[in-house]
Amino acid sequence: MTTTEERQMLRDTVAALVEKHASPGAVREAMESPRGYDEALWTMLCEQVGVAALVVPEDLGGAGGELADAAAVLEELGRGLVPTPLLGTTLAELALLAADEPDTDTLEELAAGAAIGAVVFDPGYVVNGDIADVVVAVQDATLARWSDVTAESIPTMDPTRRLARLAPGATAVIGTDPGLADTAAILLAAEQVGAATRCLELTVDYTKERVQFGRAIGSFQALKHRMADLYVAVQSARAVVGDAITAPTPVSAALARLAASEAFTKVAGEAIQMHGGIAITWEHDIQLYFKRAHGSAQLLGSVSDQLRRLESEVL
Repeated sequence: MTTTEERQMLRDTVAALVEKHASPGAVREAMESPRGYDEALWTMLCEQVGVAALVVPEDLGGAGGELADAAAVLEELGRGLVPTPLLGTTLAELALLAADEPDTDTLEELAAGAAIGAVVFDPGYVVNGDIADVVVAVQDATLARWSDVTAESIPTMDPTRRLARLAPGATAVIGTDPGLADTAAILLAAEQVGAATRCLELTVDYTKERVQFGRAIGSFQALKHRMADLYVAVQSARAVVGDAITAPTPVSAALARLAASEAFTKVAGEAIQMHGGIAITWEHDIQLYFKRAHGSAQLLGSVSDQLRRLESEVL
């Protein structure tokens, strides 16, 4: 069991690597690279921090950590919009661990970062789909291992997260779905909270620098109120996501996604407004946060899908 101090150390170590190796310029290089992520940074994250091994038991080559550990890392990566295969790989590991007969060799490869994983919830858009070595699909409460997979990259709003359309050459049922969609929702929500937090920080910093009518615009009462509202939205979402990580259920997962999606899209929209015209130029990072916010809100089911799911749970 990971202690609070150990998890904070994990978070700090990832943050330090991101600061050193994933500057905004490096993120742009990564997203435009052939594989869509910085392979050298991924190797460092796996070898020095063990990010791909967190949810895998120690006897299978992993770190024996918890969902909260993976969520903490994804939150830090989300802050910088750092493209990595961590989300898909973690979900693939959880899928293989839930199999009737876990493929230990493949799990060890995934935990070492030597193989990339993807989980298919909808074959029309799959995170890590175009680079995955290991593909597991969730369908009708079962898990199926896909082989001889055909992948077709698809256009996305968010250039920092590539998606692909997949089709299997062959499938083999390996077990029962342990609720991977809920786990995916919680991990994605943690990433969204990280990105929303950083987006708000960038906006607050900008309002302290931008001067109008002889004053920094951040000193205007109306903007102070708007930023206070955004801070409350982000912290509220963080609390809801934290509850879901501690006690994952279909309802807590849906609430986490709803809160994180609403907070991030609200912050990103206000960030565009407060930055003014500069925010929509390609050179500025805020437009990337805006695209990530809206792309993530539609990933794994939209906010309206989450609301319908919550409604079915409570009625």
